[in-house]
Amino acid sequence: MKREESNLIKSNFIGSWHSSNDKIFDDLIDYFEINSHLHRQGMMGGGRIDHQNKKTTDITINPIDIEKKNNLIFRDYFSILFDCYNNYKKEWPFVAEKFQCVDIPSFNLQRYLPGDHFSKLHTERSAVPNMHRIFAWMTYLNNVSEEAEGCTYFSHFGIKIKPEKGKTLIWPAEWTHAHLGETLKKEKKYIITGWMCFPFN
Repeated sequence: MKREESNLIKSNFIGSWHSSNDKIFDDLIDYFEINSHLHRQGMMGGGRIDHQNKKTTDITINPIDIEKKNNLIFRDYFSILFDCYNNYKKEWPFVAEKFQCVDIPSFNLQRYLPGDHFSKLHTERSAVPNMHRIFAWMTYLNNVSEEAEGCTYFSHFGIKIKPEKGKTLIWPAEWTHAHLGETLKKEKKYIITGWMCFPFN
């Protein structure tokens, strides 16, 4: 895991790292494709399906299922994510002090096909039911060409982040980090994404 140096990203509390452990990311894509019976249409907040604002195919994983025999790849992935978070805490000592322990609830594997998107500008903490979210996280599982677009766009900062295999982002869940996923013009895009939350116990 290598932290990506960027004054622009650092100044906006968006952490960015790159892992070259390609096998984990390839295995996560294989998991998605093999388990087509788990596929569902991507949903907006409140469980709404709204293809005008979001069109993806998702698999939702409950953390209690990570230890199942066929799901051990997620345990390997989370070792990478936790390394990123520990590095984030070193960069921001306040985070290390206040958020030593975080919970990760159900998370998503997502596939974008040509024409798919999450074009609705949104934030990860926007109503009472999701006020427990502290950070959002996401890892791109494959490379996407510049012509295909499909970037993640943080509108308040004018930051566009290109999907690159093994790149992990962590950012605050607040309104300040409103973002969207641009429409993918061609190819496929795979991500794994979720939240870090105040402990439930």
